[in-house]
Amino acid sequence: MLNKILEQKKREVENILYPEIDNVVERRSLNNALSSPNRSLGIIAEVKKASPSKGVIREDFHPVSFAIEYEDAKADAISVLTDEPFFQGSMEYLMEIKKKVNIPVLRKDFIIDAKQIRQSEKIGADAILLIGEALEPNQLYEYYCEAYERDLECLVEVHSRETLEQICSIFTPKILGINNRNLKVFETSIIHTEEIAKDAPSDSLVVSESGIHTPKDIKDIIKYGAKAALIGEAFMRAESPGVGIKQMFGEVPYATTSH
Repeated sequence: MLNKILEQKKREVENILYPEIDNVVERRSLNNALSSPNRSLGIIAEVKKASPSKGVIREDFHPVSFAIEYEDAKADAISVLTDEPFFQGSMEYLMEIKKKVNIPVLRKDFIIDAKQIRQSEKIGADAILLIGEALEPNQLYEYYCEAYERDLECLVEVHSRETLEQICSIFTPKILGINNRNLKVFETSIIHTEEIAKDAPSDSLVVSESGIHTPKDIKDIIKYGAKAALIGEAFMRAESPGVGIKQMFGEVPYATTSH
């Protein structure tokens, strides 16, 4: 699936557009937000309509309203999927959300070209995702440096210990994401966080991503060394996304509703 997505990205980059947010936006630090979280664990709450493995996750999809709910529920940052073909996301969603919230906004997409970094800056993102399995380590470092030069922070994501070792032989990411999804079969297990976090640099802020659905999962990834979590599906399937955050931390009774 990853290779299929990357091939699509190559086609998109050939005809890349640079939409620009229509007012001056303040850059907000994802690293600072996750370093001083509102709860025991930093939360990057994702605005997510669909995924290749699950199809449509939420039919009644209102990205700006959901982002405002997330902020009201004390999420530390918001992730916005901007990939259209596979995740039914949109750069427009990110631009509109950025204008309405006062917490950092992460652009969640598959960055394979420096043009997309410039594009991310134009649409108002505060941070971008760089995927270790999608880029050669030297290229990833080059994009990482360019992003920071453009005042964009990076969530550097790995799916395996091998990828982590390759990246860390070159540099230490400030924010390191451990994706709990197996890229070959797209199944998730938070044991990935336990296995990989042991080898994470002490200077990296570790974010556990994917497959986090219950209050027990939250307790487990904290035990494994995560300082933050990126969660989308569990919040999207809740009665409302804001309630989903509160359920995850035991602030209201835990339950999910299918959509």
